[in-house]
Amino acid sequence: MNKKLVLALAGVLILTAAAAWRWAGNRPQGMAQSGTPAAGSTAAPGAGAKPGAGARALVTLAAAQKQDVPITVQVNGNVVSLNSVELRPQVTNTVREVHVKEGQFVKEGQLLFTLDDRPDQANLAKARAQQQKDEATMADLERQYRRSQELVAQNFIAKAAADATLSQLEAQRAAVAADKAAVQSAQVALGYATLRAPIAGRIGAVNIYPGTLVQPSLTLVTITQLDPIAVSFPVPEGKLQDLLAAARSHTPVEALVAGRKAPLKGTLNFVDNTVDPLIGTVRAKAVFDNADQALWPGQFVETRVTVRTLEGATVIPAAAIMMLAEGSSVYVVGADQTAARRKVQALHTFGTQVAVRGVEPGEQVVIEGKQNVRPGGKVRLDSAAQPQRSNGNAPETTPGSAASATPGTASVIAERERT
Repeated sequence: MNKKLVLALAGVLILTAAAAWRWAGNRPQGMAQSGTPAAGSTAAPGAGAKPGAGARALVTLAAAQKQDVPITVQVNGNVVSLNSVELRPQVTNTVREVHVKEGQFVKEGQLLFTLDDRPDQANLAKARAQQQKDEATMADLERQYRRSQELVAQNFIAKAAADATLSQLEAQRAAVAADKAAVQSAQVALGYATLRAPIAGRIGAVNIYPGTLVQPSLTLVTITQLDPIAVSFPVPEGKLQDLLAAARSHTPVEALVAGRKAPLKGTLNFVDNTVDPLIGTVRAKAVFDNADQALWPGQFVETRVTVRTLEGATVIPAAAIMMLAEGSSVYVVGADQTAARRKVQALHTFGTQVAVRGVEPGEQVVIEGKQNVRPGGKVRLDSAAQPQRSNGNAPETTPGSAASATPGTASVIAERERT
């Protein structure tokens, strides 16, 4: 009995010791057995420390650059021919001969088609014969009139007889004039039998063959001018005034053609007289030399034209701009390592850069981590985080920079000013 009691008491002692050891292992660090803060421990909030006084924000800086910024309009345009003619006959007739092949380049005035001209040849010969007959009659009347004047002078005939001869002569002269007009008309009709190229260009599809009956409503062939050629493209109406000024100075235009490394160079020479109210654009046209047929009518090409240049503009990354209720702003880090918010005006955005007014070249702006920066907050620059200089040399180390920053990053540790 005593032995069992001893074993039970021993078991209770073991369990009590285990519980005490377990409680001692789970105590908060820094607390002495008496419950007072241990040496080197941090006081709890509210014991005199200000929450957030030592908060730091990791941000990225970029230096504002001074450069000339071209304002470029880059849109899709389509190639159009400066001249395109649908060749049609003037009369209903039969094709006698075809002198060209489809796809052939022709010169202005080159013979393309010949129609059956036998009826026209006959009509011309008939008109010429009638003219010769009436001219002979007119010559006889002229001799009679001269003779009658001589007889009137000698009082052999009355003056009325000479006047009658003069009337016949004038009527015959009118008949001769009509004959000349008839000959010209026959020559014009005969000219319709030959069709020549009105412009120089490339022949399209030819579906006309010898023996085909053609009429004025039928298109025989289409001739398209390829050199020079034009590119028509739309420009936003906001750039209209700049575009008009560029057109007066014959500004160069570039056309980017698929498969060609270098863009084609042309000249802006036309701006339409109205703005499309549906899409808010105005059509412009540039002319290109096209001796190698790099541009083809109907082709879509990417067109680029510089309408104006901002000389000596201040350029910063577009990521630095904050869109706030009062307008666009950026954080500028001064020489005293203080971040200040400054209003800016965006002049032109190109790619990831933007030309602004309100920042001077060389000033540092925050491009990442802006949400953690407060106006007037101090910044501590990292020697490895300063923006690279324009000459490619590594920046000098700023006193007070953190040596533990990751190499190759342009970051700074922004420390809020203690209140």
